[in-house]
Amino acid sequence: MKIGVLAVQGAAREHILCLSRLGVEAVPVLRPADLAGLSGLILPGGESTAQWRLLSRAGLLGPLQEALKEGLPAFGTCAGLILLAREITNWPERYFGVLDVVVERNATGRQVDSFEAEVKVEGLGEVPAVFIRAPAIRAVGPKVEVLGRYDGEPVLVRQSSILGATFHPELTEDLRLHEFFLNLCGKG
Repeated sequence: MKIGVLAVQGAAREHILCLSRLGVEAVPVLRPADLAGLSGLILPGGESTAQWRLLSRAGLLGPLQEALKEGLPAFGTCAGLILLAREITNWPERYFGVLDVVVERNATGRQVDSFEAEVKVEGLGEVPAVFIRAPAIRAVGPKVEVLGRYDGEPVLVRQSSILGATFHPELTEDLRLHEFFLNLCGKG
């Protein structure tokens, strides 16, 4: 199994290390040719507008949109979730729009408001989560399953083979969410 990690900006290195610890071939995705042969793709946290601009410059927008529409499994964390979302409440643009959720960018405040917490995840128990200027999921579509909540609000969702988290699992030692995503990729 070969998993790509968008590496134009953000926490790509951390995701690659998590996948490597699980014995999976992890490849940075920097240009369209890097999408070939992938079983899944992680869209890391970082800054969504910067990532979008860099994806555009790299010629990745069209090929990535096509791959996602064709069913390439994807895991978006923080900014990656924003890129996958159907709608962003406080931003005029829509990005890939393949995950039927409505998100609000930077809903938890500024960088100094970042925090760590335990999130109860269905089937996994308590999972450590790092929230950094995290988006909030304000609405979910009928085909979206809420897998994890924090303070009653959805923070981890799944729609078919697309997984989205408002937090950064790659900044913890816990690999269970990456394993969960790999299982989605295997079921493709």
